[in-house]
Formats: sequence, structure tokens, C-alpha cells
Amino acid sequence: MEKRGVKPTATRLLVLRALGSHHRALSLRELDDILETIDRSTIFRALTLFLANHLVHAIEDGTGVTKYEICEGHEECSIEDQHTHFFCVGCHRTFCFHNTPVPTIEMPEGFVMQNVNYLVKGLCPDCSAKAKF
Repeated sequence: MEKRGVKPTATRLLVLRALGSHHRALSLRELDDILETIDRSTIFRALTLFLANHLVHAIEDGTGVTKYEICEGHEECSIEDQHTHFFCVGCHRTFCFHNTPVPTIEMPEGFVMQNVNYLVKGLCPDCSAKAKF
């Protein structure tokens, strides 16, 4: 946290640990449910600070709800640190495929990429096992 310019308070450490303890991106509501002793506005302020300092990145999975994940890069979240995300249409969870990089995209002249969101939608193993095809 300190390397990214974020003072490690007890609350911020709890929020960061909650994000790190799951193997998928979490929404503010999910963090609020996990961190019962911290109010939602405090969690949101921590996430906003983390975003501004490139400690986490936000994921838009098409649900209208932003989800958050810890950045893996040592200095900041960069395009090279991005990976594929999977949104389960059954349980509405967003999973991180850390070992599946985002495909390289050639940008037309004059365009500068700043962020990329590569999302696959389908059924996770739990939901596909329950599905009747």
C-alpha cells in the first residue's frame, strides 16, 4: 500500500484483505456483506482511494455494477497487467482468469489505448453442472 502512496489504516487493510481473499472480482455490495463491521461509505472511500493510486482496478461486466480487483502490477495497473474476466450469467459472479491475457489489439493511427475490458460470458462450473441442457 505504501509503495502506491496509500497510508495503511486498519480499515483499508481489511478492505484490501477482503479483496485478496477471494479469487474473483467483488462489488461494493459484496464487500459490504463480507465486512459487516465497516459501513458501506467507508468501504467506497477506500476503493476510490485504491483506484486513484492504482492499487485496484474496476471491472465493468455488463451488469451495471462495478466490481473491483487488486492490481497485479508492481508499479501500477497497466494494459499488460490486464487479463480476461468471465461473467457467469447463472450466479452473476465475475471471475478473473489471471493466466489468460487480453488479446493484443492494433489501434488505428491517432488512437491511444488507456484501458481494456475483455469479458467472456457464460456459465461457471457450478452453474453449468446445475444447468439442464
